[in-house]
Amino acid sequence: MTKWLKLTLVNLLLVCLLGVVLRYKIAFSLPWIDQKFLLHAHSHFAFTGWITQALMVLMVWMLQQTGLLNAFNKYKPILIGNVVCAYGMLLSFPFQGYGMISISFSTLSIVVFVLFAYKYISHLKSLPPQPYKKWLYASLFLNILSAAGTFYLAYLMISTSVDQKSYLASVYFFLHFQYNGWFFFASVGLLIPLLLKLNLSHRLLNRIFYIFFFTCFPGYLLSILWMPFGHFIYWMVVLSALLPIVAWIVLLWEIYQKKEILPHVFKENTRWIFLIVAIAVSIKLLLQGGSVIPELSKLSYTYRPIIIGYLHLVLLGIFTIFLVGYMIQNQLLHFSKIAFKGVFIFVTGIILNELTLMLQGGSQMNYISLPYMNEILFGIALWMLLGLIMLNYGSKKSQ
Repeated sequence: MTKWLKLTLVNLLLVCLLGVVLRYKIAFSLPWIDQKFLLHAHSHFAFTGWITQALMVLMVWMLQQTGLLNAFNKYKPILIGNVVCAYGMLLSFPFQGYGMISISFSTLSIVVFVLFAYKYISHLKSLPPQPYKKWLYASLFLNILSAAGTFYLAYLMISTSVDQKSYLASVYFFLHFQYNGWFFFASVGLLIPLLLKLNLSHRLLNRIFYIFFFTCFPGYLLSILWMPFGHFIYWMVVLSALLPIVAWIVLLWEIYQKKEILPHVFKENTRWIFLIVAIAVSIKLLLQGGSVIPELSKLSYTYRPIIIGYLHLVLLGIFTIFLVGYMIQNQLLHFSKIAFKGVFIFVTGIILNELTLMLQGGSQMNYISLPYMNEILFGIALWMLLGLIMLNYGSKKSQ
């Protein structure tokens, strides 16, 4: 199991390295690299090689904890298949963008995940009822659903009928059901056993699940508010943005009520990590709620730094930090002092990256040109890379 986790951390390092190259090209000059192609490689490898691979490994580890013997041997071909697809996309997208090879690996990764979902559901069914099962079932379903956006985009490109609105609608469909669906529900499913140690009620966790699950579907429309909607659909979208905020506040309040137990459940070196994740989720939900205001929605889709900042808030500030914290919390790898320093450097880099992107986006809204923004973002990317090098160097097999 530890070799799989080590590989996912190496993949995260590669994602960051691609980010550094992208930032260098924006700040300086790298004419022999196609920015758009490399960006595709960066995003696809981040989704498949880092977050999806890490979630799959941790979900298999959870099965092993429930008593499934030789769990990783049973899932080894699937995990290898996902890694092959991820590296296939990493090595093909920079040279051809959406070409035959890259699309083949992208499509194959969907097939691999369907196999994982089928196998995992069969194992989940054999387990006794637990609140986390709903979250994991939903995560698998929503990931497969997100593939509809990919297939529709492929259809548009093959039929040469693609236009800006249909292109964005299909891309946002994929993104929404990835980070609001697969990533979010799988992460909470992994976290539930820890929350149960705080004596949170099953009924509360089930109610929160249903709120997030049923609002996830109309929540997609928040990504395409520039489409013409009737009043009924619009107010349904507003409700889908507000209800998760209420559910999140209730969950945080219930956790706060157990503050005497918290030190006994969450380790001292992971409390600050999970606190940052909770703050990031809160900011994300508030931004999501604010996007129902048409004027704010138009602004958010107009300025590229804000879009990038939001995506990085979700993918780095929430899921990446959570996954690293989860590994530390459960002692799945042995992290030395160098590794912990690396985590701190990496997390501070994420925070600085978010603040700089928001500052850059805000200045553009007010038609103000701030000097050296791209150079500063490149420096922050190097700082994050340093943290991940230290994290990888200082993480070893669990003792």
